[in-house]
Amino acid sequence: MSNIVETAKQAVQGAMQGVMQKAVAIAPDSWMPGGRPDPLIRQQHGHVGRPVSRVDGPRKVRGEATFAAEVPLENMAYAAVAFSTVAKGRIAALDTRAAEAAPGVVLVMTYRNAPRMQPMPLFLSGAKAGGGSNLPVMQDDRIHWNGQPIAVVLAETQEQADHAKSLIEVAYAAEPALVDYAEAKARGTETGMFMGQPLKQEIGDADAALAAAPVKVDAVYRTPRHNHNAIELHAATVQWDGDSLIVHDASQAVDHTAWSLAKMFGIEEAQVHVTSPFVGGGFGGKCLWEHQVLAAAAAKLVGRPVRIVLSREGVYRLVGGRTLTEQRFAIGAEADGRFTALIHAGTTAMTPHNAMPEPFILPTMSAYAADAIKLDVEVVRLDMLANTFMRAPGESVGTFALECAVDEIAEKLEMDPIELRIRNEPDKDPTQGLPFSSRHIVEAWRTGAERFGWSRRVSRPRARREGEWWVGMGCATATYPYHRMPGGAARITLTRDGHARVDVAAHEMGMGTATAHTQVTAERLGLELDQVTVAYGDSMLPGTILAGGSQQTASIGISVLAAQQALFAELLKLAGNDSPLAGLKPEEVVGRDGGLAKLDDPSRHERYDSILARARRDEVSAEASAPPPLETMHWSMHSHGAMFCELRVNAVTGEVRIDRFLGSFDCGRILNPKTAASQFRGGIIMGIGMALMEETQFDERSGRIMNPSLAEYHLPVHADVPEIDVMWTDIPDPHAPMGARGIGEIGITGTGAAIANAIYNATGKRIRDLPITLDKLL
Repeated sequence: MSNIVETAKQAVQGAMQGVMQKAVAIAPDSWMPGGRPDPLIRQQHGHVGRPVSRVDGPRKVRGEATFAAEVPLENMAYAAVAFSTVAKGRIAALDTRAAEAAPGVVLVMTYRNAPRMQPMPLFLSGAKAGGGSNLPVMQDDRIHWNGQPIAVVLAETQEQADHAKSLIEVAYAAEPALVDYAEAKARGTETGMFMGQPLKQEIGDADAALAAAPVKVDAVYRTPRHNHNAIELHAATVQWDGDSLIVHDASQAVDHTAWSLAKMFGIEEAQVHVTSPFVGGGFGGKCLWEHQVLAAAAAKLVGRPVRIVLSREGVYRLVGGRTLTEQRFAIGAEADGRFTALIHAGTTAMTPHNAMPEPFILPTMSAYAADAIKLDVEVVRLDMLANTFMRAPGESVGTFALECAVDEIAEKLEMDPIELRIRNEPDKDPTQGLPFSSRHIVEAWRTGAERFGWSRRVSRPRARREGEWWVGMGCATATYPYHRMPGGAARITLTRDGHARVDVAAHEMGMGTATAHTQVTAERLGLELDQVTVAYGDSMLPGTILAGGSQQTASIGISVLAAQQALFAELLKLAGNDSPLAGLKPEEVVGRDGGLAKLDDPSRHERYDSILARARRDEVSAEASAPPPLETMHWSMHSHGAMFCELRVNAVTGEVRIDRFLGSFDCGRILNPKTAASQFRGGIIMGIGMALMEETQFDERSGRIMNPSLAEYHLPVHADVPEIDVMWTDIPDPHAPMGARGIGEIGITGTGAAIANAIYNATGKRIRDLPITLDKLL
């Protein structure tokens, strides 16, 4: 019943959103955020665009950065979690006596004594809902997946808690569980819903166009499950202060987490304080899962602070990852290479308790022009851990199918695959009909191909051999949309000594967020970098900003812009009639040389310290909210990239070695080349893992993940990572804050396809199932 209700709610929300989108699409540009370019695009003080080192770097290398599992609290208890070993049923018997009697044990919490709580608010079910599923947490004896927490042990040390956990005895009344993907497909599928919209669209008759096409490809591509493996384990240090809850978390959603925990525990949002100043990697997995809830519940029972750190196996049992996909991709083309039909359809798996079908059709919606397009994501529901967002959800695996299929039809057409892509460049969004805000992918292809030496590629597969190695080149398009979610807000406080502090409930997970926005704020206000501090990672600060969807830079940027405009208005009031700025409006001034100046007359200038001194103020503060993200409904906004790979495949062993990789990106203005290059390279490395080694081994008899460790779940190591070159167009998007689009996820998109296409060029073998392990090449 809950699935039916949730589907109905999504359908209603989707219909309302569709009506709004149509109205926004035809509205004048000037009505939109970004209708007038951000003044920062033309403002050049030299901070934005510089390769500034991370402002948090010194604290990290000195060991002074305090992560979630390092917050020191007095009288703290340590938690260990026991997990179920069946996929569905109930707990028939649970004996915790030996664990309770073990040395150092403070408490064993189970469904029998856990505080009563509401179910977790499912992400996207409300503006601040942050839960990975909508299941109740340890409230009854029901088991919903293999790995569900059944008990939490608190002890004086972590070692004592881990030992006591092993003493718990449990018996289950198992019930038939649906954990086999093929069986679930045979029972029937349903259309996936993503962010209130059905993952299904048809333009023209793609089936008929495919049948009539003189040249065509039609193949099935498969991607496996993937697990989150951030270097920092999921952790939280939790304490209650009366009826108020303090959570020191590893989070990319502090405000969402605070609101959701308040709902679960039946208290006010203001009574929950979530901090997360440092996060050792998130990638979509560091949101609200059961471990924070369990720690808070256990701390409430014992009246002591609690630290919970999931083991690596615990992360696999408790934190969702990317789900599997099975994708059909068909392309019909004329003899000259023009696409007449694109069909991208298939099936993915999710659970009855979440709302995250892997939206693999997303890149196909805007990548290429075609006469007819058919898109469809069907889902099956399995009794498994709720899957979730993982770097570039949809695009990472969707570009594998899309870009491999383009490579396949290029070969049939006997065309260069880059020229084929350029020939099918759309002049407007193919599925929405919207104009592109900025699209320079052709330039990225041209400059990237020249730098990579693409002209040296031998188009005939299995034509280049060096010793016992077959050598090949491949390419693919990378793409990821510009996102900006509602809820952005920021506060700027300017002191008499000329220092500015930005307060915003955003996140720093190693991306360089604080650094980039120190640069942006300094440039907006006309200050030096050491005169700006960005405070973040705290739910008490303004804004509801998720560090996900590559949208955080845009959300912070436009929020800071709104706060800056409010601050300038306040400063002009304080300046009064005795100032060179008298009579000017906020839109007529700019931050310059430590003060305000008239846009077209820099001689009309007054320093901030002078304004505040005359007003007898030590500081001035202004807070403002960002406008709704209507620009995403008015323009088609995307980052793009051209990905190039050269590799070798051992003719004897099937081993794959990537020699070099180039990403040529079109992501608008690059705010910080140093941190941007790190983001691009990190995404590419993650794409290498997806292409060649990453796979969650899911037992379709028991529903259990069988390789929950870094010894068995293979990730790229230094020896697997080649020289990675990155470049970019650096052309500002006139409709995006600062002229910049997101860069955090695009690096993983297209990478798998570029590698697969290079393997085909080297060996003549088309591998359509990831990962491409050596057994598939022998």
